[in-house]
Amino acid sequence: EECWDPAVTVWESSQLEKMGERHLNTEFLEEVGLDKEQVIVLKKAFDAFDSEKKGAITTETTGQILRMMGLKVSSDELNAIVEDIDEDGSGELEFEEFVMLSARFLTEEDEEALKKELKDAFRIYDKDRAGYISTGTLKEILHELDPKLSEEELTGIIEEIDEDGSGTVDFDEFMEMMTG
Repeated sequence: EECWDPAVTVWESSQLEKMGERHLNTEFLEEVGLDKEQVIVLKKAFDAFDSEKKGAITTETTGQILRMMGLKVSSDELNAIVEDIDEDGSGELEFEEFVMLSARFLTEEDEEALKKELKDAFRIYDKDRAGYISTGTLKEILHELDPKLSEEELTGIIEEIDEDGSGTVDFDEFMEMMTG
């Protein structure tokens, strides 16, 4: 059960108003590939580090925030991306630029984590370490993921994945199927 904290609620509602519709509208969120909660967390971090309240933070500060969020980022990577994103060439990032930069690392981390999870799942079923699983095994996995799938639907999915009719699915095919 969540605990209601009026201080957080007041802060968030005032910050949401300050952020305005620009940073929380669907178009911007889709453009950067983040959800509202992630943008709000980034706003809190940005505001906490923008101690002079000038609406911008340095590249070094940006690196600190990303590392605090558990993201691994080298200074070379960071500088290259800041150069690309810093539209006004100020050497500092305004909030929108900071969100765009952070999104690159956050979505990259998600993709890497997903690929690792899928690789681990694939290995569980690739008991012989042959580099592939049978379509029969894949059918069992799909049925476990969605018991409502009919035999026809399962067969259709398998046929789509196993284009060459080999009866096997390698990791790349498995990855493609799971990530679309």
